[in-house]
Order: sequence, then C-alpha cells, then structure tokens
Amino acid sequence: QWQLVESGGGLVQPGGSLRLSCAASGFTLNYAAIGWFRQAPGKEREAVSCISSSGSSTNYADSVKGRFTISRDNAKNTVYLQMNSLKPEDTAIYYCAADAFIGSFCRLVSGAMDYWGKGTLVTVSS
Repeated sequence: QWQLVESGGGLVQPGGSLRLSCAASGFTLNYAAIGWFRQAPGKEREAVSCISSSGSSTNYADSVKGRFTISRDNAKNTVYLQMNSLKPEDTAIYYCAADAFIGSFCRLVSGAMDYWGKGTLVTVSS
C-alpha cells in the first residue's frame, strides 16, 4: 500500500514562506512522479506543481511560478514544496499525490494521480 503524509502547513503572513513535505511509505519514491494539489474553501481542487521521479522535470501552475519550488530527496523518500511570497489566495488544503505508472514526466492533472495524502492546511492571513 502506497501512503503519503503531508506536513509543514500552518499560519503565515502574506509575503511569508512555508515548506511543505510529503513523506512516502510502502513504495520507493524514486519511481513515482509526485504532484502537489490544493483545494481552497468553495473552490475546486487545482494542481500546483509536480516533479518527475528523478527530479529532472518539474511543472508549475501559472499562479505559483516564481514563488514555489518543488524538489525531492529520493534517499529520504520525501518531496518538498517551498512556498515563498505567499498570498491570501494560496490559502488551501495542500495534498501530495503519486503517479504510480508514469515517472519520467509529471502531469498537472488530478486524474493522473493514483495515491493521495490526507492534506495539510496552509492559511495565509490578510
């Protein structure tokens, strides 16, 4: 069973930073592309960023380009999302998810992901 656990969420002021972590268990993270998604109150879930299995390829939603950086440490079975210059509209529950079948590239599509974490809440105050 693949399991993903997010951590690092919390309260932050606009312009501040947070680093989210996604720790995997039950599988070798090295072979999976990983995506970060978020769902804000009253909104649909949206893709934020993703990273290929090796870390050589990444994608970002236009709304976070230049502010967020995704990375991974396969030796630690962990993927990170460094979030800088946070805005109130970044407030959401953030989920990490794994693509069990494609690792060489990643897709900013929820339907591409096979395993999901339970999420961590990020709140950016006004």
